[in-house]
Amino acid sequence: MQLKQWAILSSLVVMGFTTPLQAASPFIGINTNESTHFDASLPFVDLFKTSEPFKDSSYTKGNIQLDNLGWVRNLNGGQAGTYFIRWIPYDAFPKGLYTVRYQGKGVLNYQEDVKVVKRGANQDILELVPNAANEINAALVITQSDPRDPIRNIQITMPGGICHGNPFKAVPNATACGGGSYLSFADHADTVLFNPDYLNFMRQFKLLRFMNMSGITRNDIQTWQQMPNVQNATWGGKEGRRGVPLEVMVQLANTLNANAWFNIPHRANDQLVQQYAAYVAANLRPNLKAYVEYTNEAWNEAFSQAKYVRQMGAQQGLAKDPIMAGINYYGRRSKQIFQMFEQAFHGTQRLVRVIGGWSGRPDLTPFFLKPDDVYKNTDVFAIAPYFYANQDSLMQIKTVDDVFALLNDPKQPYGIAATLRQVQKHAELIAPYKVHLVAYEGGQHLVHYGTKSRMQYPNPLLSGANKDPRMAQAYTQLLQGFKQAGGQLFVAFSSPRPHAFFGFWGMKEHIRQPDNQAPKLQAIQRF
Repeated sequence: MQLKQWAILSSLVVMGFTTPLQAASPFIGINTNESTHFDASLPFVDLFKTSEPFKDSSYTKGNIQLDNLGWVRNLNGGQAGTYFIRWIPYDAFPKGLYTVRYQGKGVLNYQEDVKVVKRGANQDILELVPNAANEINAALVITQSDPRDPIRNIQITMPGGICHGNPFKAVPNATACGGGSYLSFADHADTVLFNPDYLNFMRQFKLLRFMNMSGITRNDIQTWQQMPNVQNATWGGKEGRRGVPLEVMVQLANTLNANAWFNIPHRANDQLVQQYAAYVAANLRPNLKAYVEYTNEAWNEAFSQAKYVRQMGAQQGLAKDPIMAGINYYGRRSKQIFQMFEQAFHGTQRLVRVIGGWSGRPDLTPFFLKPDDVYKNTDVFAIAPYFYANQDSLMQIKTVDDVFALLNDPKQPYGIAATLRQVQKHAELIAPYKVHLVAYEGGQHLVHYGTKSRMQYPNPLLSGANKDPRMAQAYTQLLQGFKQAGGQLFVAFSSPRPHAFFGFWGMKEHIRQPDNQAPKLQAIQRF
């Protein structure tokens, strides 16, 4: 797994961030998003990097054959299609013409909110045209492909490029570089990976948590050979199969000069962990810290990783109770992983070893740290302080005012006050173990799980609450309370994403939304 070193990196200015656990007050990190064709944070200049795999798309018909990287080998009379954009606000995209390039012989066609401006040899020029909802849905379909020289290595790049040495500013053409070297996205998509809009948003944060981007949730990956490959047709896909390569995540952290939080797959064998640690140790900037966490929410029964650790704990006879067996195995495996990273890093100076706790169960916190003296190999205990309202209460609201009345009600079991009481309890329980308190996620958690549309009640009111200036006040209250309890790091959830029936998670609704329209982000910026 090799990736070309980006020449620009050598010219980036080191910004001199304070190291995490030496800060006098908490600093803010950000969770990345999943690698999907509906990610409104638009991290890559090549939109095809996050397209859905051909095998998963409703546009794919017939008995097509794919190679081991996911490219079409033989259509066998069928067609291979993919959404490369879906449900993303039109305003999220840079305006201008998009370039499609590919290798091989065949015919590409485009569907939905796409206009073909020009066709050429192995190159098409496209324009994105917003639909009635001011969104973009765009699909590509291979209708003909020569099996002796099949269509492959497709790239769909944003307009413009950058001047060499400044990846944070998109420019329309070489003239804007004043005689300096111009790197167009179309010509340099293999090395100029990141959308400048994305970099400018992410550079506000001193730490990036790669849990979502790495695709480890419900992912049964076990070996290093199964890790996401830079050469894969797409890094997108369904949960459990998608994932951005480790090299790309490290490159992003290096570009932003931000500390990096890595989550190790729950089934990872020792060789995978050792290779992972060795790569990060050798390639992450030496001034940056690597946070290391075994899986994500190993206690959460909604995830296959929780079932796995409970099964392993039972097999090893760690406890009769399934929950305790899982917690004990999680701690034991975390300790083993930490030790492998310590060996690769020649110590712990550049490491922050993370144990992920269960926010809603402070009573279990000591049991994450005590078995096998896990706390002696741990630097931080991480929780997810979310505030929200119970499902029954959400079905009673009539206005946005009612939402904030619930969030600010001291008797609401999931309101802001109750969340901060939990934070304080965790802080008290970890004190004897000399580890720091951090938040791996946190913020508002307004969701009604019975809905199937963002327009279905009560979602318009929940969306309205997330747009309301009072949400900034709620975030400020949470952050201040977290700081007062001794919290050292708050990793917000998450990078820009549109409002949806399954949640209103993004700090902004898309990557180019003005900051003054995003109250959650404004609260974090002020803090």
